[in-house]
Amino acid sequence: MSRRVAIVGAGIGGLAAAGLLAKAGHRVTVFEQSAHAGGKAASVQLGGYRFDTGPSLFTLPGVFRNFFARLGMEMDQELCLVPLAPLCAYEFADGTRLHSFSDRARFAAALEQSGVATAAELNAYLDRGARMWDWAGELFLTRSLHERSTYVSRRGLRAILHAPGLSPFSSLHRAHARAFADPRAVQLFDRYATYNGSSPYQTPATMRIIPHVEYALGGYALRGGIVSLPRALEHAARQLGVEFQMGTRVTRIVCRNGLCHGIESGEDFFPADIVVSNADVLSTYRHLLHEPAAPEARRYERVEPSSSGLVFLWGVARRFPRLQVHNIFFSGDYRAEFEAMFKRLDMPAEPTIYVNVTCKATPDDAPADGENWFVLLNAPRHAGQDWPRLAARVRQAVLARLSRSLGCDLESLIREEKVITPPDIERDTGSTNGSLYGIASHSSASAFLRHPNRSRRIRGLYFAGGSAHPGGGMPLALLSGTMAADLAEEYEG
Repeated sequence: MSRRVAIVGAGIGGLAAAGLLAKAGHRVTVFEQSAHAGGKAASVQLGGYRFDTGPSLFTLPGVFRNFFARLGMEMDQELCLVPLAPLCAYEFADGTRLHSFSDRARFAAALEQSGVATAAELNAYLDRGARMWDWAGELFLTRSLHERSTYVSRRGLRAILHAPGLSPFSSLHRAHARAFADPRAVQLFDRYATYNGSSPYQTPATMRIIPHVEYALGGYALRGGIVSLPRALEHAARQLGVEFQMGTRVTRIVCRNGLCHGIESGEDFFPADIVVSNADVLSTYRHLLHEPAAPEARRYERVEPSSSGLVFLWGVARRFPRLQVHNIFFSGDYRAEFEAMFKRLDMPAEPTIYVNVTCKATPDDAPADGENWFVLLNAPRHAGQDWPRLAARVRQAVLARLSRSLGCDLESLIREEKVITPPDIERDTGSTNGSLYGIASHSSASAFLRHPNRSRRIRGLYFAGGSAHPGGGMPLALLSGTMAADLAEEYEG
């Protein structure tokens, strides 16, 4: 039976749900407050420089390939993937440099040549991550953890059987300290905790599956930038008949007697049998359902939020052959960084610096004699800090480190600049406190604490996006929209 569907938000999760529900024969309308689809996967043009302003690495290509296949399309006709070799260029505080590769032999050789780790250490570590992925990783990412059917399936029972091997009660840092003798290798792999906005000193060792995903399944840039992904998803949805109402801010999800009836935008009412909220979970309860005291909201408020980010977009008037698409400049005291962010809600004095240079993969993103630098620092959630002051302080530390590392006066080369702070992220994306990934994964139960994709209290209400299961990041956001659509088909079809 064809149903009327309202999708609140055109982020990657909302776009995925829209495409699948339209493919199933439903009448789907997407309501997006901004002028463009994509949510956090946005794009900014500053003079002759174009920047992605959110996610920067394309992983788990099989997830996207399967998604487009479900729509009757081929991913390779919608997206142009650029394999990255190297995946990332690293520089440690002591000046050590190395490149990582998805080719394990090349990566092992780079680690051994730099003295950071041995091939035996790397192979044992990645083999363990592969086993963990096989036991439970794919299941936890592709199936709802809040539905009984997940656990009574063969894959679910297998995951339960191997649960102790997933190391849920040990920290990621502790696991890395056991796996590698050199603290630089520990720091390199500890950084993967930031892929879901967490601290390696608190997130469970189960997160070892994240490096496995990157090294075994590959990391990619997208020709035209990461923004080409939401554009492709929007194009696919439109081909299937999805209607988009851009520049339309949803002010209320209308529910009566435990049943969804549609959405309101100002004084306009749009009836719908199914509503998928691609908005942040807490924003949904506080501002769309007008239920700030709902039990789901209260439970979510008790969980520690993920980190945010402080971003400098710099149009640089010089080419740096040494830089790759992805570059990490590590701080000398990683533990101090995360203590500052999560305990004091402050920016670290010496931050680790991530520099993404997309013109290395898409030359048109910068002038021929320049580069577009997306400079990201892990940051605490917004909690009333003086962000202009913090950004100015951190900017000087970043300029000093990068100028020293690259042997130049970087500030004199900056031709265009834009600063994005956690309150900017909160305002522009609706992410509560500017947290990029909803909640941090700081307990063994973190995966189960993310909001379900289906509301058990309000029939017809579903959730997609980084703050819902299975979490943040582009492939996970897409999977959240897939699960929301599949559950809607199961329960409302």
